[in-house]
Amino acid sequence: MKTENESHKNHTVLVTGGAGFIGSHLVEALMRRGEEVHVLDNLSGGSLKNIQQWLTNPRLKFFNGDLLNKADVEKAVKGCHTVFHLAANPEVRLSSTAPDIHFRQNVEATFNLLEAVRRLGDTEAFVFTSTSTVYGDVAKIPTPEDAPLRPISVYGASKMASEALINAYACSYGFRGIIYRLANVIGSRSGHGVIYDFIQKLKANPCELEILGDGTQSKSYLYVDDCVEAMLLGFEDSSGRTEVFNLGSDDRTDVKTIAKTVVEEMGLRNVVFSFTGGVDGGRGWIGDVKYMLLDTHKMKALGWKPKFSSNQAVSASVRSILKGNPARV
Repeated sequence: MKTENESHKNHTVLVTGGAGFIGSHLVEALMRRGEEVHVLDNLSGGSLKNIQQWLTNPRLKFFNGDLLNKADVEKAVKGCHTVFHLAANPEVRLSSTAPDIHFRQNVEATFNLLEAVRRLGDTEAFVFTSTSTVYGDVAKIPTPEDAPLRPISVYGASKMASEALINAYACSYGFRGIIYRLANVIGSRSGHGVIYDFIQKLKANPCELEILGDGTQSKSYLYVDDCVEAMLLGFEDSSGRTEVFNLGSDDRTDVKTIAKTVVEEMGLRNVVFSFTGGVDGGRGWIGDVKYMLLDTHKMKALGWKPKFSSNQAVSASVRSILKGNPARV
């Protein structure tokens, strides 16, 4: 991929889930660099508002389609030299109640996309957003890329399966595969996750906040701008047939601290925290990885470093979410 001032002739990028949270930020970065961009999104979790400023630009083509529909997939993939596959169902809690959703929307969808790439033969690189949950409960923190993969949720297993498919297709059909195992990515346009949930709960009841688990769950939080910067850098500078990179901040924070930050940023006082106690030693839900911090030395060796710590990312995310959807309390 080239710089903003260089020619982008004959190079087209597909972003699945490009109207969603991370996807729309990636689309924005690609458009500002002058790329030709295809966006495939069924708008079940994304919104055209997220990419509104680009919809009239001739370099962007939006495909309202589903990865489970092979015809939709082929239309979007045709002529694309790079595929960024971000579309997925990210709700880990569904793992224990509706595992079939993760299989269809994560594994089957990835398979359909890889098949279109294989059949059409235009794609040179396939970039995939996986997850830190593929590691499950780990013995080593920070966790490196070569740690054993033992997911404890169907969501994590579906991402692990997708990684395996990508590696096999890349080796078999001659394109590069780049896999990013993401920490919790947060920031503006997010409509999912602990910060968004806390904000919605406090809008409904500014006096009390229900917190799933025991509040000691401690994880790494990565600001979306840092995430997109790393994704583009790793794509451009990695050289192996299939490369795997951890992406996360250099530290972690716990759920109770996040709750206090949300309350403070919303200007609330005397909020009572109500902990559910959780399951299996204080987890928020079945399949919740309680402690997570990724070793990002491999990504840093390419020259990347996150600008935000976990707590800084949380504060910035709360402010940006409230700015886009102001609280009325």
